[in-house]
Amino acid sequence: MRRSAIARKTAETDITLTLDLDGTGKSSVDTGVGFLDHMLTLFARHGRFDLCVTCKGDTGVDDHHSTEDIAITLGKAFREALGDKRGICRYADITLPMDEALVLAAVDVSGRGMLCFNASFKTEKIGTFDTELVEEFFIAFATNAGITLHIRQLAGTNSHHIAEAVFKAVARALRGAVAKDPDAPDEVPSTKGVL
Repeated sequence: MRRSAIARKTAETDITLTLDLDGTGKSSVDTGVGFLDHMLTLFARHGRFDLCVTCKGDTGVDDHHSTEDIAITLGKAFREALGDKRGICRYADITLPMDEALVLAAVDVSGRGMLCFNASFKTEKIGTFDTELVEEFFIAFATNAGITLHIRQLAGTNSHHIAEAVFKAVARALRGAVAKDPDAPDEVPSTKGVL
């Protein structure tokens, strides 16, 4: 069972999160940040991850602490749910369109957290959500999940479409990377023997 349940409480946020990597895409998301709720709901659906997350955060300040701490918690849940990573495909990539936006996401479940982010937004906000928080989310997520993640915007002008394409592309790439490899179900996909 590739599942994880994590709680994280700081002076700025109080988060509970459960994750099932072998789900059907069901989600229950209440972060206090409307746009992030939307992104995490579609992230779960396109990754086919079952995800429940609640966050009570200091959104009266802004959405930064909640967004970053949720990403930290989600990353830790991915790492925990993957265990020793035995039998996973490890690598996956996708180029995903969302209307005029086109985003490439490539994943290596390497055990080493790293983000290479090359996307830009025409606006500073999507609703009340600061667009710079998209990158902040994936920095925290990749670092804590222990994955190498490349995100590259190939086209796009609408900030909402670009952000949505990013979250969907990462979800789809992760779905492929954490999938069980039918040709090597008992192997750790590394010459080192560990990831």
